[in-house]
Amino acid sequence: MILLAIFAAYGALHTYAFLKTRAALRPHDSAAVLLALFMAGMVCAPNLVRALEKGGHEFPARLLAAIGYGWMGFVFLFVLLHLTADILGLAARRFAPSFCGKTAPRTRFLVVLSLALGLFLYGLYEAGDIRLRHISLSTPGIPEAAGRLRIVHITDVHLNLIHTQAHIEKIAALIAGANPDILVSTGDLVDGQMGCLSRWLEPLRAIEPRLGKYAVTGNHEFLSGLRHALDLTEKAGFTVLRNEAVTVPGGVTIAGVDDPAVGGPDLRGTVSEGDVLSGLPEDSFVLLLKHRPLVEQGSPGLFDLQLSGHSHGGQIFPLHLAARLFFPHAPGLHGLPGGSSLYVGPGAGTCGPPIRILRPPVITVIDLVHEA
Repeated sequence: MILLAIFAAYGALHTYAFLKTRAALRPHDSAAVLLALFMAGMVCAPNLVRALEKGGHEFPARLLAAIGYGWMGFVFLFVLLHLTADILGLAARRFAPSFCGKTAPRTRFLVVLSLALGLFLYGLYEAGDIRLRHISLSTPGIPEAAGRLRIVHITDVHLNLIHTQAHIEKIAALIAGANPDILVSTGDLVDGQMGCLSRWLEPLRAIEPRLGKYAVTGNHEFLSGLRHALDLTEKAGFTVLRNEAVTVPGGVTIAGVDDPAVGGPDLRGTVSEGDVLSGLPEDSFVLLLKHRPLVEQGSPGLFDLQLSGHSHGGQIFPLHLAARLFFPHAPGLHGLPGGSSLYVGPGAGTCGPPIRILRPPVITVIDLVHEA
């Protein structure tokens, strides 16, 4: 039902864009038909990409992904800007008619088209401008003898056909430069079905923190085919925690839970989050890895720090406002009852359109320091 709703909304965006284009440019009937066919193809492009991936057709899948998802970002910006222009125009004619001159549809269309193109190009740049964010937490859960314990948190990398190996190499270089003791991924590391993605993960596999690498599933691991995604994640050197916990040297216990999208026969047992957290060592710093930035009732106080992602911070302004309706915790650090904390990462990749606007990609460096 969710996919059908997304498909319907995407189709509505294209209908609006088509009507505005036809009203402004008044193309010949044959040109209008070609434009309508192109837009219909773009609406279907994401499903066609998945079908080509399943069939093992790497080149056509990558080509269509680049065109289809790039177009997705552009048409969203065009519709958002044109809709804003329409609303402002109506408001001006209603409340200040004497100051409002009539703008020709063609002029408005060309201005909006230029702005959308400029924003799209900027969005491509920002999506590649990956940043490091540093956080320091003082906690009695870390033994004084351990000194500083550094965790690097990545989330929502979305390794797929439209991300080049250079993108993954940049992420890996930033991680390696931070010299982590532990590297964690909180889901959506993999977002594609092609076997070629395995070689693109080589830069991540080369990183060997002294206390290991740990990951949990996200909803896109499920959409990509869970077994395939788990295999790629493990080949990249991560230990995938599926409703289980491990204790590592340095006084840290790492617990990980499956994303709710992983259900049915793919779900590992019937262990709840509370079951995973109960009975963990009381003298240990408990790190909870969970894809979605939701805090389960009864969990605060059973962990010290929850790391999550999923929302991308909205990815494209102003979608962060819609994201807050479903996930009230914005990217950043939040205090919780019982002395627990939640950190929501903005993500290091993109989902759908390969752009970010005023929502830059982030890799987070978390230093845990002993405090009496």
